[in-house]
Amino acid sequence: MAQVEMKMPKMGESVAEATITKWLKNEGDKVNAEDSILEIATDKVDSEVPSPSGGILIKRLFNEGDVIKVGSVIAIISNDAADATPVKAEAPKENKAAEAVTSIAVPLEFEVVKQSTSGKFYSPLVRNIAKQEGVSLQELDAIKGTGQEGRVTKNDILNYLPTRGKSPAAVPAPKLVATTNTASEVSSSSSQPINKPAISVGGEDEIIEMDRMRKIIADHMVMSKHVSPHVTSYVEADVTGMVTWRDKVKKDFEKREKEKITFTPLFIEAVVRAIKDFPMVNVSVDGTKIIKRGHINIGMATALPSGNLIVPVIKDADQKNVLGLTKSVNDLANRARNNKLQPDEIQGGTFTITNVGSFGNVMGTPIINQPQVAILAVGAIRKKPAVIETPLGDTIGIRHMMFLSLSYDHRVVDGSLGGSFLRRIADYLEQFDPNRTV
Repeated sequence: MAQVEMKMPKMGESVAEATITKWLKNEGDKVNAEDSILEIATDKVDSEVPSPSGGILIKRLFNEGDVIKVGSVIAIISNDAADATPVKAEAPKENKAAEAVTSIAVPLEFEVVKQSTSGKFYSPLVRNIAKQEGVSLQELDAIKGTGQEGRVTKNDILNYLPTRGKSPAAVPAPKLVATTNTASEVSSSSSQPINKPAISVGGEDEIIEMDRMRKIIADHMVMSKHVSPHVTSYVEADVTGMVTWRDKVKKDFEKREKEKITFTPLFIEAVVRAIKDFPMVNVSVDGTKIIKRGHINIGMATALPSGNLIVPVIKDADQKNVLGLTKSVNDLANRARNNKLQPDEIQGGTFTITNVGSFGNVMGTPIINQPQVAILAVGAIRKKPAVIETPLGDTIGIRHMMFLSLSYDHRVVDGSLGGSFLRRIADYLEQFDPNRTV
């Protein structure tokens, strides 16, 4: 009987693992090549994994909720169509990679068992983190788990490590989830636990469980406010020239390029130019080190039909003209709303733009998308009476005005840099040439 190993696929640069959210096929089911076998999740992106071969699914090697390393064998398929009975199959040796946190083995004097005498279950990933960090079974039992049925997750044990010996394990530090979730990032935050307020529930209240994406967003937002001291600056910009230009070219542009041109690529163009003028906004913080980014990758916050938010990234935005930015913006936004993004397309952002004006808001105070140090909110464009300065004197006219809000990390971006950068973005928008060509 020939067997085919189905492996966890590579899902993009810097994506090392994924969570099995749902098995779509049972052991014993007949499958065709390219049939979806299971659903997986990495950060905010859900994906389906297709079968590499037709045959019978004879063994599922992991359960729903397990975190699996890329390249690990997750299922066994027999390509002998006559064999419709699932057989007992041992997990191949390659699956040991799914349990390793790093490629360096750290010998310890004890092993953490899969299930303790208290009845708590520990995943392979949690057990190996505990093994490498010298966390005893008794310590693990004392950690309050946030996973399903109170299980201790990877984030629970990583959040516990910086507090060892400082606070009781039963009161872990707040759960923090970053875009690149590492122990070093978690330990950079305060080790003091945050006391949550007591919530009373009345008889007429409805309790709604957060979906997976909303939980990730909630954790990421709390982590960002916990890590970075936020400061927000505002400017008002006269964008009449930009609005006039778009109104003039949008019909011909759509007819020629088969693409609708929105204001978003124009905002991105201005941000990119300002970043080149002030490159120290395009950085990240690692402890006491500042990482100055060599690429300008602009994330654009996109609202989904579910009400959740995702941030696809335009890589090397400084190398694209308005047409290229327009195509990238439209493509990423459409695929984001249809859950067709690839994991790598939400990774690697160095600066983020969020358009609060699309909801009719004139301004906002956005939360920084870690590990970046700044985020721009663009408000609604509205006609307003404004003073117009001319060589012959000041006049009052109707202008298209908008507010820009920049939230920045005050650890590395002071008011001078943040304010000057924001003002430069507004200058580029106000100086937009209404006679330019595309």
